Amino acid sequence: MSERPAARTPRQELGIFLRSRRERLRPSELGLPTAPRRRTPGLRRDEVAELAGISNTWYAWLEQGRVRTSAQVLRAVARALRLDTAETAHVLSFVEETQPEAEPRTWVSRNLLTLVQSMAPNPAVVLDPHWDLLAWNAGYAALLTDPARLPPKRRNLLWLVFRWEPARTLLADWEREACALLGQFRAQAARHPQDRRYAEVVEEVLTDPDAARWYERRVTTGFQPAVRSFRHPLAGELRLRYVKLAAVDEPGHHFLAYLPDDRATEEAVCRLSGTG
Repeated sequence: MSERPAARTPRQELGIFLRSRRERLRPSELGLPTAPRRRTPGLRRDEVAELAGISNTWYAWLEQGRVRTSAQVLRAVARALRLDTAETAHVLSFVEETQPEAEPRTWVSRNLLTLVQSMAPNPAVVLDPHWDLLAWNAGYAALLTDPARLPPKRRNLLWLVFRWEPARTLLADWEREACALLGQFRAQAARHPQDRRYAEVVEEVLTDPDAARWYERRVTTGFQPAVRSFRHPLAGELRLRYVKLAAVDEPGHHFLAYLPDDRATEEAVCRLSGTG
């Protein structure tokens, strides 16, 4: 059975992630001697501790989810484990805040709604922290599907990518896109193990075999602005740039727009929305 984020605390989740990255390293990659009968896959805990400049005991407690630690220590551990930028950001996100989290809003302000509508004919949507779709315009409905036709619990970006079947042909590079999105969501959900909505989304998405496999591998990525290619059944080939902005006055909400990257896509988007 696939694991669920709600089963562990954030400290435990961090520890498991660190262990998975420790076990994937080979001593030879770091210039360490390789013993013929090495019992531990990858590096040993004491080797990581030495590379990070911390005590063996402290690093062991870190992997066991027993201690609260600083960003400085986590950066040192990230360097020792050769983490990439996204993985390092994921690790640093577990630095515990002194202030309690604010509850995210479940509604969208008039200003943000106006912004979404003003993007037409370009697709635009507002997402909450769980990637539930709170507001969208006609361009977004035409590009993917009208979220209003879906049950409320399925108006979710991750659900659309994995469980809405047309997504696999609509996204030209579905596997890479889907894996990256799941990595972003996993990193966020891991920091909120008691949040029932994160658990609901993950539980449904993990019924997809690809999602379950990538989730168990603990794939972690960060958002990267890039051009995505679509193969739309009506509009044909589309090249769209993702622009993602955080709403400062609405904590947890993000504005996501899909902007044409060339003239052909711009004309196709207009035709798709009925404005061209």
